Amino acid sequence: MLLLGAVLSLSALARTALELDTARQPVNLDDWGDAWIDTGGKAQPAQVDRDPSLPWQPTRGNAIYAFAAGQALWVRFTLPPSPDNERWYLELPYPSVNLVSLYRQDGAGQWDEQRAGDTLAVNTWPVPHRHPLMPVALSAETPRRYLLRIENPYGFSAPLRFVSESYLSYHEQRVSLILGIYFGLAGLAALLAALSAVSLRDRAYALYAPSVALMALTQASMTGIAGLHLWPGLAWWNDVSSLVLPVLTLISLLLFVSAVVSMRERSRHFHAGLIGLAVLGALVAIGIMVIEPQHRLWLLVPYTLLTQVAGLLALFWSWRRGDRFAPWLVLGALPVIGAAALPIARICGLVPVSFATMYGMQIGIAFELPVLLVILMLRSQQRREHNRRIHGMDRMDPATGLINGHVLTERLQRMIGRSERLHHQSAVLLIDIVNIEQIQRGFDRKSAEELPLRVAGRLLATARSIDSVARLSEYRFGMLVEGPLTSEEAAAVGPRLVARCLMPFRNKPPEWVAQLRVVWARVPQDSGDATALLERLGSALGAVPRDSRRAVFPLRE
Repeated sequence: MLLLGAVLSLSALARTALELDTARQPVNLDDWGDAWIDTGGKAQPAQVDRDPSLPWQPTRGNAIYAFAAGQALWVRFTLPPSPDNERWYLELPYPSVNLVSLYRQDGAGQWDEQRAGDTLAVNTWPVPHRHPLMPVALSAETPRRYLLRIENPYGFSAPLRFVSESYLSYHEQRVSLILGIYFGLAGLAALLAALSAVSLRDRAYALYAPSVALMALTQASMTGIAGLHLWPGLAWWNDVSSLVLPVLTLISLLLFVSAVVSMRERSRHFHAGLIGLAVLGALVAIGIMVIEPQHRLWLLVPYTLLTQVAGLLALFWSWRRGDRFAPWLVLGALPVIGAAALPIARICGLVPVSFATMYGMQIGIAFELPVLLVILMLRSQQRREHNRRIHGMDRMDPATGLINGHVLTERLQRMIGRSERLHHQSAVLLIDIVNIEQIQRGFDRKSAEELPLRVAGRLLATARSIDSVARLSEYRFGMLVEGPLTSEEAAAVGPRLVARCLMPFRNKPPEWVAQLRVVWARVPQDSGDATALLERLGSALGAVPRDSRRAVFPLRE
């Protein structure tokens, strides 16, 4: 039993052998190496290599090493003899790591150093890349020993893995394709928004364009694309950009949400609160740039949570008050809010670096961008329709959509001119609803308000496409009937309208009908003045006795 226990304990302590096999990549370090945290941060590679008292612990594939600014993580590992026909690299897929130093002892006993990290200009790295990539030398006969030193104010949780040059080339082509699709989509969305802001003069489009651009820059910074291609020589900005750009993005998104749901018009106090939160964001961005690195998260994380809560509250508040676009904004924001928690948790050292923490935001934004574009297009269409209706209110009755008296006078004047020029006869009619009080007594007030709208529909159904129907007052309408008409045809228009409106309405009792009184005149008249003709028609209609049994009256010339 003792022998069996000893065998089991030895097998439990055995480590995974590191084998640099090109057929199985990437090759993770796993537990092949040893790790130690230098709490003083001053140890040198020669001291680390010689000191037998250091408390080394086996490395782990998904380990989260918690250490603060001024401290350092040391990792030692030995590369076994391997074929040297292809170049290999130690890859640290963590673009935001501050400083990485890889040491190898040369033949004279000196430690050669390679350095990378976002506190250094990317163009000075051994291999300029999206994240630290360190060349390692292999030997087919002898093992090679290395020391790795990592400085980062938020700890370190990325896997350490080895990749060959051929694998790296193939893998980067796939990553470039994914990132290229994302940045192409973001660039197209920003360009369309900018052009729409200029052509439509819409403030929401004007705020959407910088929001998309800042989201793209944020992702470029967090994935290392920006440090490699946009600012390869700006070490200081490469270090702080991954924390400053998210704050600027949140500021832009707050203003965008406020514009889309018309928060200024709905609630000036809520709008002022969002503006104040945006101003606070500008101060937070400045603070991140000037304070010590280990304190930056104290500003970033609370502000991120605060703005996300405020943005969702604004959307739900607008949703409850009838905004038709707020639910779709919530739907578009949920994938991004969910994905945003992953990189924040990674920065805080709560989860290890993975595909989800690196590219989850891009996936969420890829879902959000089309949703926001569709929302903006629908909103723009609705705004144009509202503006068209507002501009047409001085020429149109808003309740029925009929032209008003001013437009009827203009059209009557033109019809008089056509009739005189073409020597044919047309007709103009004024129509009153005379049983409104009876409908209100027999039914209710709502029925009395509905009846003129039903009459407007009947008049439009009776009129031809070349005729005009207008609403002149609450219960009075006008109609222009274009010629050429004979005297019998002109005289028959009024009775036809009366009979049409005496027909029962659908889903209404038989007695719920409109009784009309019509005065009509032939066009042209001797005066040739449209205003005077309409006044004469109105006077004749007003002079008809209330108890008259007749419904249609011709205007005496």
